[in-house]
Amino acid sequence: MTWKKTQSEEETEGDLKSAYERARTSRGKVSNIFKAQSLDPKSLGAHLDLYLSILFGGGKLSRKQREMIAVIVSAQNGCQYCVAHHSAALGRYVKEEGFIAKLIENPLVVALPAKDRAMVEYAITLTRNPKSLTEKDINELRKQGLVDEEILNLALVAAYFNFVNRLASGLGVELEDEGQTQYRY
Repeated sequence: MTWKKTQSEEETEGDLKSAYERARTSRGKVSNIFKAQSLDPKSLGAHLDLYLSILFGGGKLSRKQREMIAVIVSAQNGCQYCVAHHSAALGRYVKEEGFIAKLIENPLVVALPAKDRAMVEYAITLTRNPKSLTEKDINELRKQGLVDEEILNLALVAAYFNFVNRLASGLGVELEDEGQTQYRY
């Protein structure tokens, strides 16, 4: 499951048991990325709160847009764990054959509305070369129709997946054997 020790759902108590129960209730089951953090239940709980807030907590970006950014950032970082999970989630919102595969391979060649294209370009830059971003980049997002709340949501999703991709890759988190079909997306 990971390159380090984890605690199974059966052996939990206290804060860890609570965090696992929250993950199971909100997502359908406890994913390996959360189990990888089982030795630090307080951080796991905070991570779960952040994840639920950024991906499911409202805001002006659609779930499709959030999952699209999750897939793109994860693909840019080579995080197969997150690509698999969030491709499955994105598949609930995208029915176009081959769209997700193209998005993973090269998101800059996928036909997207101008607003989504601008979001993709921003997320890639934030992932690959964050120090190059300037106020001009934010103004370009505004020109493409994004309001400041959407820009914040975009930055949060992209930054979150840069964090979680490094966590998954750094700890050797493996994809669950039974796949990701049992999650609530």
